[in-house]
Amino acid sequence: MSTPLVVLVTVGSTEEGTRLGEALVSEKLAACVNLISGVRSIYIWEGSVCNESEVLLVIKTTENAYGPLEARLKELHTYSVPEIIALRIDRGSDQYLGWLSESTAPDIEN
Repeated sequence: MSTPLVVLVTVGSTEEGTRLGEALVSEKLAACVNLISGVRSIYIWEGSVCNESEVLLVIKTTENAYGPLEARLKELHTYSVPEIIALRIDRGSDQYLGWLSESTAPDIEN
């Protein structure tokens, strides 16, 4: 079984998050995508401090699907440099992690 991952991605709106989430799940690049509204992001971009409202996507996927998932996110995302951060899941419910693995495309290789 491929290592399970949580991928964090911020987007500028719920509509964009929904569009990305539906694409990733329908293409079996992710088993599930949660949208968390009300995120406030403070960051430096092109020399200026920005303070923006964003939506956080919490994407559950596998290591085998990560490469194609990252490529697809870069293709669909409206930001020129989207935040894409992957974290390994060290522990979790065996049933949930099994479902996660079964719900992503098994034939994808990095």
